[in-house]
Amino acid sequence: MPEIKKILVANRGEIALRVIRSCIEAGKETVAVYSEPDAEAPYVLMADESVGIGPAASSESYLVFDKIIDAAKSTGADAIHPGYGFLSENADFAERCKEEGINFIGPEPYAIRKMGDKTEARELMSKANVPFPPGTKKELESIEDAEKIAEEIGYPVLVKAAAGGGGKGMRIIDNKDEFRSGIKAAKSEARNSFGDDRVYIEKYLVEPRHVEFQIIADTHGNVLHLFDRECSIQRRHQKVIEEAPCTILTDELRAEMAEAAISAAKACDYVGAGTIEFLVDRDRNFYFLEMNTRLQVEHPVTELITGQDLVALQILVAEGEKLPFTQDDLSMNGHAIECRIYAEDPRDNFLPSTGTLSKHRIPSGNGVRVDSGVEEGQPVTINYDPMISKLCTYGKNREQAIQRMIRALSEYEIAGCRTTIPFCDYVMKHEAFRTGEYDTHFVKDHFKPEDLDVLADVDDGYRRLAAVLLKEQGEKEDNPQQAVSSNGSFHNSDWWMNRR
Repeated sequence: MPEIKKILVANRGEIALRVIRSCIEAGKETVAVYSEPDAEAPYVLMADESVGIGPAASSESYLVFDKIIDAAKSTGADAIHPGYGFLSENADFAERCKEEGINFIGPEPYAIRKMGDKTEARELMSKANVPFPPGTKKELESIEDAEKIAEEIGYPVLVKAAAGGGGKGMRIIDNKDEFRSGIKAAKSEARNSFGDDRVYIEKYLVEPRHVEFQIIADTHGNVLHLFDRECSIQRRHQKVIEEAPCTILTDELRAEMAEAAISAAKACDYVGAGTIEFLVDRDRNFYFLEMNTRLQVEHPVTELITGQDLVALQILVAEGEKLPFTQDDLSMNGHAIECRIYAEDPRDNFLPSTGTLSKHRIPSGNGVRVDSGVEEGQPVTINYDPMISKLCTYGKNREQAIQRMIRALSEYEIAGCRTTIPFCDYVMKHEAFRTGEYDTHFVKDHFKPEDLDVLADVDDGYRRLAAVLLKEQGEKEDNPQQAVSSNGSFHNSDWWMNRR
């Protein structure tokens, strides 16, 4: 394969900026594409060239094959990096790039199709002897057959969309009385989300942990893993906090799961960076969940514990080069945690909270990494994913990484919308998380919105003003300690909130 000269990044926000940075370090020219509201986004300004591709709606911009391909041709880009989301797991787009003579920095269309269809992936994993939960091997053909299978494997069961992921088209069904309505609801959501209403069922695992393995494969037959990540802190089946490595894996279990991950990648002739996701039950049995045929949102924690640049490796593999290391060369060092800072209100079921970032001051210091795609003064809209940034901390051990995250979260200043910062702080300080004794039900089992610090995401200027007012009130009452602590934190938060 010829050396890549210029890379068009077919994405936006923080992942586009992150990819562009690695491209620059690799000596590659870069092209950004942008919709109308993204015209002045940081990633657009960092790229060597940029091309407008239409209105805000992704269906009229970032998802339109012709606009992306035309932008690549008009700028002379010889490769396209899709990031994650949008077209990153679209086999037809990867095929189109191939037809146009453009290097798609990702796996072959065959692998994307095979692993993107959950029922086909299950069949393939079965042949590769990769374990998966009991259930249907193919999409449901009739309600009657599905009911029989559900009775055989036992309730609760999980209904999942065959053509998608991200929690869409997914339903937990606790008993037979809920089965038909649950199937109907899952099929309807799958149809609306993916244009495909096929679903399948599998046994719902007790106290499941979401553990995944990062793999990388080149065109010379080398398939390696870069160890594991724990992704069990979720809301609506979507990740919020991730860490690497997973706290519950023994050396033996880690080796067994890594071998299964590599077998899964080999089964679909995989090339590039990808992730094999597993569920681990309370008895430490693991089962194949799905494969993400792209870069993951949480890839920074893997980079932090391995010292590898996954985007740089993607580019290297796309150029036909051999991986520059063997499995024995790779090792885990220290511990890393990622908190996704979303524009969501954790006090109101994590509903989106849009607005203009009147303040966005990111934390810094030793062991802190922030991947962000927006700057102060820019809007967070309903048009795209509400992620503001990914805040990562690294330490020599898990305790240090946690303490650094608590410190970094306290430094992070955002005003203009509600965020998940208070929730992330809550998790870091919770006993279940600190001991590593948690699962994917953390939010349901442990999270109480009323326990959040009501002032955790109040603008710092208001905090200082309130501290002065509260101090004055305390002095008048001759009891200043009841009003404000030495560091300006509030004890009488109701007084403050009633005066906002």
